[in-house]
Amino acid sequence: MKTAVFVDVQNIYYTTRETYGRPFNYRRFWENLSQEHEIVAAYAYAIDRGDQGQQKFQSALKHIGFELKLKPFIQRADGSAKGDWDVGITIDVLSWAASVEQIVLLSGDGDFEILVDHVQQNFGNYCKVVSVAPLSAQVLIRRANDHHNIGPSDLL
Repeated sequence: MKTAVFVDVQNIYYTTRETYGRPFNYRRFWENLSQEHEIVAAYAYAIDRGDQGQQKFQSALKHIGFELKLKPFIQRADGSAKGDWDVGITIDVLSWAASVEQIVLLSGDGDFEILVDHVQQNFGNYCKVVSVAPLSAQVLIRRANDHHNIGPSDLL
């Protein structure tokens, strides 16, 4: 099955860290998915803070096969941070929906429920969501054709 993968890196990072204190194993995820599906596109969306550890992680994602999309980290005057990829992910999912049979979204962000519904209804895509279930929007999990709860075996 032709598959396109879209990773909300910040969402996966923070939910696995909060729940398990360990990072997600992207290599194992890729190996498992590619055994059963033809990955024709894979994007990882992240915020670039420019630190060395993050650059090493980004290099590892590229080596696995992900195309990395980065936004600069923006610190607002009030101390809050800006760095959301929802619109970018949505545009790319819509760009690929007609060319693939399956969309795999790594995120628990409920804002994507509308996107998942749209590609299912208008393109007939099978949509799989991969996320930490207790920290994910239940509406997104219910909307997906399949949900994989990230557990200890999915981590480094």
